[in-house]
Amino acid sequence: MEKINVAEKFTLFNDYWSPQIAGELNGQQVKLVKFKGPFTWHHHENEDELFYVVKGSFDMEFRDRTVTLNEGEFIVVPRGIEHRPNAKEEVHVLLFEPATTLNTGNVENDFTKKELGRL
Repeated sequence: MEKINVAEKFTLFNDYWSPQIAGELNGQQVKLVKFKGPFTWHHHENEDELFYVVKGSFDMEFRDRTVTLNEGEFIVVPRGIEHRPNAKEEVHVLLFEPATTLNTGNVENDFTKKELGRL
């Protein structure tokens, strides 16, 4: 039971689109990730995802609309909804999702990370 300094943890890695596990509880993981540029269009069959903006801003693109998220805001993307995060500049995001969640959901490509680092 140690406290976590989220800002400090973000200084420990530089790679974009490479989630790092910062904590776990009840089968869920708290992940930290840096975004820049567009990600892959994808969805998750069985998992909902929470994206919380710690620093910066990004657009969560859906096929029918775009939602801009700024520091201190979050969005929950329900399972089955196709989405694509897209950040014009570097953004720091906290993810809260089931441990089974593959970052690219139903798609496997160069962005896919099957093994995540731990902070």
